[in-house]
Parts: sequence; C-alpha cells; structure tokens
Amino acid sequence: MKKILSIMVAWVLVLPCFAAADELARPPVPAAGNVTLPLDEYNRLIELAGKPARKPDAPPVPYTMKRADLKFRVANESVQGTVQLQGEILHKGATKIPLTTGMAILDARQEGKGLPLALENGTHTAVLVGPADFAVTLDAGLPLTMEAGRASFSLPVPSAGSVRLALVVPGDHTNVRISLGLITSRSSEKGQTAIEATLVPGQPTNIWWTTRETATPVVPKEVRFLSDVETLVSVSEADIRIAALADITVVQGEPSQFQIEVPTGFEITGATGASVESSEVESGVLTLKVTGPAQRSHEFLISMEKSISATRADAPFLSFKDAQRETGEVLVEGAGTIELTATEAGGLKRIDFKEMSPYLRSLAHSPMQAAFRYHKQPNEKPALALEWTRFPDSSVIAAVAERAVVTTLVTTEGRSLTEIRLTIKNQAQPFLKVALPAGASILSAEVAGEKVKPVEGPDGNRVPLLRAGFRPVDSYTVSFVFMHSGAPFAKKGGSDLVLPKMDVPINLLEWEVFLPEQYKVKDFGGDAIAANLLPATSLDVSGAEGALNGMARGYSFDMLSLLPGQLGGIVVDPTGAMVPNAQVTVTQIDTGAQRTVVTDNSGRWIVSNLSTGRVKIAVNALGFKQLVSQINYDGGGPVPFNFALSLGAASELVEVTAANGPLNGYSTLDLERLQRDVRKNAEKQQMAASSNVTNLQQRISGVLPVRVDVPRAGNSYNFVRPLVLEEETKVNFTYKSK
Repeated sequence: MKKILSIMVAWVLVLPCFAAADELARPPVPAAGNVTLPLDEYNRLIELAGKPARKPDAPPVPYTMKRADLKFRVANESVQGTVQLQGEILHKGATKIPLTTGMAILDARQEGKGLPLALENGTHTAVLVGPADFAVTLDAGLPLTMEAGRASFSLPVPSAGSVRLALVVPGDHTNVRISLGLITSRSSEKGQTAIEATLVPGQPTNIWWTTRETATPVVPKEVRFLSDVETLVSVSEADIRIAALADITVVQGEPSQFQIEVPTGFEITGATGASVESSEVESGVLTLKVTGPAQRSHEFLISMEKSISATRADAPFLSFKDAQRETGEVLVEGAGTIELTATEAGGLKRIDFKEMSPYLRSLAHSPMQAAFRYHKQPNEKPALALEWTRFPDSSVIAAVAERAVVTTLVTTEGRSLTEIRLTIKNQAQPFLKVALPAGASILSAEVAGEKVKPVEGPDGNRVPLLRAGFRPVDSYTVSFVFMHSGAPFAKKGGSDLVLPKMDVPINLLEWEVFLPEQYKVKDFGGDAIAANLLPATSLDVSGAEGALNGMARGYSFDMLSLLPGQLGGIVVDPTGAMVPNAQVTVTQIDTGAQRTVVTDNSGRWIVSNLSTGRVKIAVNALGFKQLVSQINYDGGGPVPFNFALSLGAASELVEVTAANGPLNGYSTLDLERLQRDVRKNAEKQQMAASSNVTNLQQRISGVLPVRVDVPRAGNSYNFVRPLVLEEETKVNFTYKSK
C-alpha cells in the first residue's frame, strides 16, 4: 500500500512538468467557439489529412569528393608519397567510391585503420558507409622516367573539388615544370627543391625537370637545300612593297630554321607558312623556325616594305643563307599612272608575262611593267634598277561604275522587275541620270545601304549618288529597282529586255535574267554576251588547298585544257559515271613534293605548279579499289590523265600502266560522251538562280511598294557586257511553253 501511495505522489509531482512542457510546445489555441466550413472545404481537409507524408528527396549523387592533397618525394629513381582524399557520402548505407587511377597503392587507411580496396578496370575503389564525411589516406608510388639530361613522370590527378600538390625533387634550384597546373611556391634547401602547385581535377599532369646527365653529342648531318623565290615588286607613290613566295626543297639534313638577310631599309611586315613555328628579326637577319625539321619541302610567304621619296630605287632579292642553288622570278608592277623603266644586270633574263608563275601573277593588283627570271651563280649577283615617272591622275570623269550587277525577274504576265547595283567611284557627281524605257518606273533607290528618294525630271529620272552627311573616300554601292510593264507571254513567241541608259561609264556589266520554268527559251540575241561563251577561267587548286569547287558562275570549263605546269583529268566508275569527292594524290618522285585534291561533282581534278619528271598518281574513293599509276609528266605540254575505278575495298590496290589521254578501258567515243555529260552538268549549274535572285524575291514581299507575282521556280541566264558608255543594253530571245 505504501508503494502504491509513493507512485501516486510521484505522478502528482511530475504531471505539472509535462503540462508546462506541453504548453510550451503547442501553438496558441484560438478562442472557443463554433466555426462553419463549407462541405467541400471540410472534405478537402479530410482528404489532405489522409494523404501520407512526403518523403524527402534523395541526393542526386551518392558522394562528393571535396579535396585532394598529394605529397610526393623523388628518390631512388621512383616517386613515392601519400594521397589524402576528403569527401562526403550522401546516400544512406554502403556506397562504392572510386579513389584513384594509374597509381601503385601501397597502403590505404581511414581514421588510422586499414581500409580494404578493390581494383576495377584499373581504378582503386573503397566501400564506405554513409551518410557521413570521410577522409582516406593512400600510400602511393609512381614510375620515374630518366632520359639524357631530363627526368619526368605523369601524375594522375583525382577528380576532386580542389587538388594541391607538394613535391620534393633532388638538386638545388631545380627548374621543375608542370603541364596542366600552376606552381604557387618554390623553395630550395639542403640540396633539394620543393614546390607547391594547384592541379586541374581529373586531368593527368606531366611533371619534368632537367638533370645533370647529358647526352652524347650527335654530329648533325650537313644541311643542303635548294631555294626558288618568286618576288613581286610593287611601286606605289609612297613606298615599295615586296611579296616573296619561297619554295625550299631539302636535299640533305634536317634544318630547324632558315635565315634570310633583310635588304637595307626594308621592314618585314609578315612571314608565314604551313611549317613556320616562329619568326624573328635580329641584326638585319630574318630567322624562320620550322616545326618539322625532317620535312623535305617548305613554303614561305614573306612581305616587306620601304618608304620612298625619290623616283628611282633598286629592287631587292631575297637570299637564303647556305642555299646550294638559288633560282627565282621577279615581277614588277606600278600603281597609278606611271611610266617605269627596269634595267637588269647580273644574270637576270627578261621574260614574257605569260611565262610567269600563275601564283605570282595572282598577287599583282596593278598593271605589270616587267618580268624576269634568274639563276644565281657564284661569280655574279642579280641586280634590277627601277626608274619611273608618275603622272597626276586626271579628274575629267566625275564618276565611274567599276561594276554593275543586274538582276531581272520576269513574271508569266510579262512584267519584269530589275535591280541594278553599281559599285561607284565618285569624285563630285551628285546624281545618276537614268533614261528608262517606255512603260518603266523606279520603285526604290539606296546609297551605301540607306534609302534615298529618286527624282523625276523633264529630261529623265535621276538617282542620287550622294546623300546628306555621306563623304565617300573609296568605292561604294548605289542601287535602284525599276519595274517594266512588258507584254504577257503567249504559248510561243519572242521577248525583249532592255536596261536603261546611264550617264556614268560602266567597266563591266553582269546581267542575270530569271525566267519562269514553264517557258523554254533559246536564240538569245542583243548586245550582251552570254556568259558561257567567255574563255575558261583558270582553276588552280594545288597542295592541300581544298577541293576543286567547280567553275566560276557563268563561265565554261573545258576539262581537256590545261595550262603549263598543270595536271588533271576526270575520274569515273566502271559504268562511266563521274565519281565526286575522290581523293587524288600527286607525288613528284624526284623531289618528293606531294599535292592532294578532291574531285568535284563532275569527277574533275586539277593540280598545279608541277615540274617535268616522273609523277605518281594515287586515287582513293569510298567503295572503290585504290588505283596507283606512274607517268612521265611533261610540264610544257600537259595533257589530261583520266581514271576508271573498279569496285572493291579501299585496301585493294590496282596498279596501271599510264597512257595519257583517253580513259583506261574507254574509247574516244566514251570520252566524248563523258565530256558532253560534264558540259550538261555545267549548263545546269549555270541556270541555277544565284543569291541575287533570292534576295530580290524576298524584298518584293512587304518591302517594295508594289505587288508582283514573281514565280519561285525558274531558270537563270547570265550575260556580260564590258565597257558600257551611256547606252542601253538589250537582250532578246524566243520562247515556247513546255
């Protein structure tokens, strides 16, 4: 009874404490009273009370690696030390954590106790229990690579938030270097050098330093090379500019650099090349350091200039030091109105401009004055004295159009919309007088990209050539768009298109006419020339300069016409169809020079700048056997060389005996058929609409103040007319509906 009584007394004493604690834990209770809730709200509260509590989201990753501290020491031709990893396990339970890769682990500890590791695919992993923080210490070793005068090792860096390295290497003030990392401190004490560095997480780091061991000196092989320098000398009003294309052929040795004496008074403005690593000028000598000493050929482009005030000067000749043979060409051009006299000496031979390298001719932008070729001899030095008289430019012509690009869209109703874009060089002419044909009107005009308002006068329309605040210092663009009512097309008949007379001379007029596809046109006439009747352009793609991208728009290409120094042809499959994107590699056997091109959509290929001699040609195309052939190439009179590939794997090799001219296995009639296919493909490309047509079609919709139903599908016809002097340009043709 006494026991029961004591328990009751204890409960009486404890209950007030629980009550006080409960009062502190509970939120304040509102005053007593009745609360009326709608039935829907009451049901919603009941539903919410019955839903289970939401579980907390699991961490997105099982663990994080926060920090890695690496401490290593180099001794006895090995690298040993510790790797301390700190991180956090986010998931509950056992988690597999990858620690490091590429190291030899000697021991592993966690909180002073041994930690078992597993090796999976070269990665040491440990199983740790979480959620909790962890700290793991690894005793590791790495191999050390010793070379003549150099020691190095590769350090795999753990993937952690931050990685720091402390490294000790033997030697006072040893120059330790790190690739993919930043050295933050360096000290030397008691014959050792210590560094601290911050590394890139997850990226292997290369560490190296020099040692006192030296390699046995190797006697370098004597360097012998040949140089061929093609020089363009440009004489302007204030300076002389030199552009030199240097072709170096290494015969013996492995030169790491080439040196050129800079002519007195000249300043080097550029020195480039595929193999140039760096260039520097010191004490009047330009040094070109190359990346591949074992390479047999190098090409450099060197430019320099010199200010002048007199009317005479000596043209410089670039000379490579220690070259065994020096040859070259010199082309002289003069800017502006100039009369130039060139006097040669020392073995220079005057040649015709057509004999010059096409690469050198392409660099010239002014009229060519003289051309020379030379071969340096030990007892003579080429010299070229230039003397000129310059005449002031005349201002008789106030404005001239360097180029006119005309685009005409013709509708099925016979109406035409024409845009004329002029590249103007203007001295003082404010307006362009335009004599429109009957039934035509100007819709819009622009000067240098900004709209201007055309003016209609009693003697014709005028388009402004200048606008307020615009002061041109060079060529700029003036454009205007006009519409002509024309006559509706019938089932067949003829049509005339006329461009207006303009009061500025036009050097070259290019006209593109876009006609609806349902009309077949022929028998073009007028005073403009069909673009496909012009001479072939010079396609020149040698070396690794890219694929033969086809002909320039509006120009024909004769695949059997080659310039001196060119080699080309076509590639077909066994059925005679052209093979595009075939890789053609041409190797000059005597010099080792190699050039690679890719056939265009018509199977054509061309390489340039070849010299006479033995040539090996290799053709590779997906789905065909590799074909290799050797020929004796004549650079003075080249003829096409063509290939017929066989189906098979690229690893299979077919060697053929070269026979310049017809395709291997194809008759002359087959070759003529293939040529016709090429021409048809070219004509199809010529009839495709250019971006000028597309741009004008887009401008019609909501931009121009007129509604014209221009067909979206059609064919383009291109015409050219040089030197138009205040006269109309006409094109007429016959048509019939398809």
